[in-house]
Formats: sequence, structure tokens, C-alpha cells
Amino acid sequence: MARRQVGGSGRTARSASAGRASTGGRAAGGAGRTGGAGAGGTGAGRGRAGQRDGSQPPRSRQGKLAPAKTGFASRGAARTGRIAAPGERKPAPKILGGEQVEGRQAVRELLIAGTRRVREIWVAGDLDANEVVDDIREIARHQRVQVQEVNRKRLEAQARSEAPQGIVAFAAPLPEAPLDQLVARRPGKAPFLVAVDGVTDPGNLGALLRCCDGAGVGGVVIPRHRAVHVTPTVAKSAAGAIEHVPMCVVGGLPAALATIKQAGIWIVGLDDDAERSLFELGDLAAEGICLVLGAEGPGLSRLVRERCDLVVSIPMRGRLSSLNVSAAAALATYEVARHR
Repeated sequence: MARRQVGGSGRTARSASAGRASTGGRAAGGAGRTGGAGAGGTGAGRGRAGQRDGSQPPRSRQGKLAPAKTGFASRGAARTGRIAAPGERKPAPKILGGEQVEGRQAVRELLIAGTRRVREIWVAGDLDANEVVDDIREIARHQRVQVQEVNRKRLEAQARSEAPQGIVAFAAPLPEAPLDQLVARRPGKAPFLVAVDGVTDPGNLGALLRCCDGAGVGGVVIPRHRAVHVTPTVAKSAAGAIEHVPMCVVGGLPAALATIKQAGIWIVGLDDDAERSLFELGDLAAEGICLVLGAEGPGLSRLVRERCDLVVSIPMRGRLSSLNVSAAAALATYEVARHR
């Protein structure tokens, strides 16, 4: 009797133990399923991403390691390109211009210079043949530049100057010369620069650049803001000088003049109110010099005038008080060239 009780107790204990084991197993299984569901149901992507970041990176079909994916970098690259490294400075955009050149002489000089790529040239279909046009066609053929005859109305609709003369060329932008290159001294040749302050008329800038080329100016400094750059009108007025005169675009003209002065170059401004005459420069004109010309009316700005070592004027014998800025540039640059 006592043994049956003991046996029964043993069966009961075994049953209870089995029950606990079964319950524990079901609980564990449920926990396992719950854990699997939690990882797979509510965050299956996170579970797979977690494996990519862990010790078992995904493999391709060939068994090689697949490159890790970073969604932020790819989205940023799609929107803005390559993400710059910390402390890396992006280069300033080129804004000098010169992509569209109009006028026969300007287009011919563009081809002769060969300093930038010419994509295409438009010629009006009713354009009469002449020596310059024949030269353009011949040079373009040798350089393998496409010359396309178009309707004159289409050409004039594309033109941005008043008289394109039946020819428009499309080219790469003009290269901008760095300031340190312009102020560098060369054996037997002192720097000769021209800086323009607030010149906004494209015709004036084009004529000024043409004078600079004729007088042997080594470079022209143009401010980034409140100044005209190389538009089709400038290119046509310059008659090809934009291809031969190096130009530098600076963020602020006063700071650029300070840099030029540090290089040992004299800063000479032209202003109507100056007491000293341009023709009194003397031996100073033969040294490193930078002529600064202001716009008609306002002239030199205050900060620019303060950076000048000397301010001179062009004597006026008539009733008018000043000259056009391009005419003033012609007189000033050739006066310096005369002493050289």
C-alpha cells in the first residue's frame, strides 16, 4: 500500500515535471516564435540589415562579399553629387562667360587662338561670301568644327548682340587666370595690369579689352559683383581680344588690389578730381603697375581709391569733364606702353 502511494507519488511527480517541461518548452517555443515574429514581422528589414552590419556580411551569387550600402550617402550623391570631406572647400564656379561669340572678327580670332573648344558655328544661309567668312570656314574645316547654315531669323533670335553679322559660335567658357599668375614677375618684363571698378556696360568692357590687347597689358582684373563679365556683346566689341588677354575674376576688388600691392606692383587709379596728370607718371610707368579705371559717373569707389598708391587724371581741355572709360583706358594703357 505504501509502495503504491510512493509509485503514485512518483507518477505524479513525473507528470508534474513533464508538465513543467512541456509548459516550459511551449513557452520557450512561443518566445522563440514571438522573437522571430518580432524580428521578422515588425522589422524583417532591420533583422537583415543587422546581419549586414554584424559579423556575417551578405554575399553575392558568386560568393564574393557584396559592398555595404549606405542609404544616406547614395541619396545625397543623387541630389548634390559627391559629398565633400570635412574641411574640403569646393572650387568657385566659373562665371567669366564667353560661351557664345558673335561677329565675324571675334569668331575668326576664337578659332585662330585655339585656347578653348568650339562646339559649333552657325552661319546665316543668305550670308554673302567674303574673305573673313571664307577664313572661318577653312579654319573650322581643319579643326573639325561643324559649320551649320541656318535661317537668318533663327540665327538672329539666338543672337544676344545687336549685329551678329550672320555668324554665331558656341564654345567652352573662357578660362579664368588666377591672380597669383598675373602678379608673377618674369625676367625682363615688369607686370602690367588693368583693374576695372564697377564697369557695367558691355560695349565699354569690350572696347577696353581691345585697347588692353593692343597696349600689351598682361591681365585684366574684374570684380565678381556689380560688374559686367564676358557677354556676347563684350565678345563682339572686343573683336577677339578676349581670346588673348588673361582675365581674373575676384570676389572683392579692394582685397585683390591689396594682394597686388604686396607683390610690389604700383596701384595707380584714374579719377577726374586728381591733381596729378597721367602724363606725369614718368619712370613709374616702366615698373610693375596696375591701372584702375572706374565707371562713368561714380568713378572709383571709396575703398578702391584708398588702396591706390597714386591717383591721376587725364587733362581735359574742352567743356566736358571726363572721357568714356574705354577711351580713358586707351590713353592710359598706351601712355604706360610708351615708357616701356
